Amino acid sequence: MANIKAGIIGGAGYTGGELIRLLIRHPHVNVSFIHSRSNAGKPVYSVHQDLFGDTDLEFSGILSNDIDVLFLCLGHGESKKFLSENKIADKISIIDLANDFRLSKQSKIGNREFVYGLPELNRDNIKKANNIANPGCFATTIQLGLLPLAKAGLLNEIYTTGITGSTGAGQSLTQTSHFSWRANNIQAYKTLTHQHLGEIGESLLQLQSGSTIDLSFVPWRGDFTRGIFVSSTINCDLSLEELNKLFTDFYKGHPFTHVSKEPIFLKQVVNTNKAVIHLEKAGSKLVVHSAIDNLLKGASGQAIQNMNIMSGLDEKAGLQLKPSGF
Repeated sequence: MANIKAGIIGGAGYTGGELIRLLIRHPHVNVSFIHSRSNAGKPVYSVHQDLFGDTDLEFSGILSNDIDVLFLCLGHGESKKFLSENKIADKISIIDLANDFRLSKQSKIGNREFVYGLPELNRDNIKKANNIANPGCFATTIQLGLLPLAKAGLLNEIYTTGITGSTGAGQSLTQTSHFSWRANNIQAYKTLTHQHLGEIGESLLQLQSGSTIDLSFVPWRGDFTRGIFVSSTINCDLSLEELNKLFTDFYKGHPFTHVSKEPIFLKQVVNTNKAVIHLEKAGSKLVVHSAIDNLLKGASGQAIQNMNIMSGLDEKAGLQLKPSGF
């Protein structure tokens, strides 16, 4: 099978680093260039030091159109600017890991139209797509816990809390990402106003159209490095047995999303592209717990999953990863 030639824009950050780690081991990918203006000419391992001995690739300050797919690992709002300022050949597929093209009203730039890249929702459209808007990390976790309920028309009022690790804040040092602040500490932030609410709402209404769905979301900063754990509460009269069947049937054929009848925890998903889900019920209250690795299923792993689907490869190619058991 012919190799896919890939380029990466913004390879020095957390998502760029994860993408490099995955792509250099992918059985059907050659990394053609990793662009970083501030690190051009330096070995990739000078920034991502764990890659010392794994690759001799260097950061490049020059773009090339001799590729098949381009990954944009830029800050939010920068992808649209990059594509406006640089001519990318029409034959090149683009996978954007920022939030620039996730909403339907923002999904086009020039003659490019982006498909929202949540495989568990849009796999058929992803297969035919040339450009992908990779979902947000909290958005992925919350949606995977709610999509089967939306398809069954069961959503009305949803109360969601979720906690994320420090890598969710990006690599640039801020007060709340500094070790001395994060250690032995948690904090709620962007209460009821998180930037992922828009894409979550569009996806749920894609399955439960004509409804009013009220989602209240309180995100938390956690004192760990990676992973997201979300709990969503709704009113629901179905039995736990019926609900487990609903979720299991919905995710049948989706290799990375798993429904557990036992309580789940973060280490089951850290360092993997998996999502795990667990349902609990007390009276008419249903709580859906969902967990992912924010840098993999919530970012770079899902981007490669989308690339695999677009390219007709095994969806799991390059993503058979080992979780951190202890």
